[in-house]
Amino acid sequence: MNTENTDKEPIENEMENVINEVETAEELTVEAKLEEDLAKEKDKFLRLFAEFENFKKRTIKERIDLFKTANQEVLQAMLPVLDDFDRAMIQIAKSDDEVLLKGVELIHEKLKTTLIAKGLEQVDIRIGDAFNADFAEAITQIPAPSDELKGKIVDVVEKGYKLGDKIIRFPKVVIGQ
Repeated sequence: MNTENTDKEPIENEMENVINEVETAEELTVEAKLEEDLAKEKDKFLRLFAEFENFKKRTIKERIDLFKTANQEVLQAMLPVLDDFDRAMIQIAKSDDEVLLKGVELIHEKLKTTLIAKGLEQVDIRIGDAFNADFAEAITQIPAPSDELKGKIVDVVEKGYKLGDKIIRFPKVVIGQ
């Protein structure tokens, strides 16, 4: 009987070794799978975090832009009044009534100062500047009074204005042909 036990013992030891190796391999496979799952979850978290940060930055930028242009409609509605005031100033300057001229000038300056404080700026375009369709609207072309004014601005019919970096009314100009 003793010989039988000694013969079975190496087989049992070998079976135990194989079982242990299989269990170890299974544990390594499970551990590797868990590590892989953890890496995927970390990647998802980092991407979600980055996306949220981008969302916050974009929202802040949109809010700032909204505040900058929130009064755009009101300012656009005031532009014809400012144009009428400019025309009135030219006509009143032709009269001899100095008191009327001074009073209207004060009101005109107060209106312009208020609009400038709200972010309104005049687009700087002058006679003789090269025409650029990104900054002005050509309403007509006339024969150029001189060769120097061909393809350039001959007259500014209506002033243009911008709010911040955005042009809210393009200047209307006449171009020399």
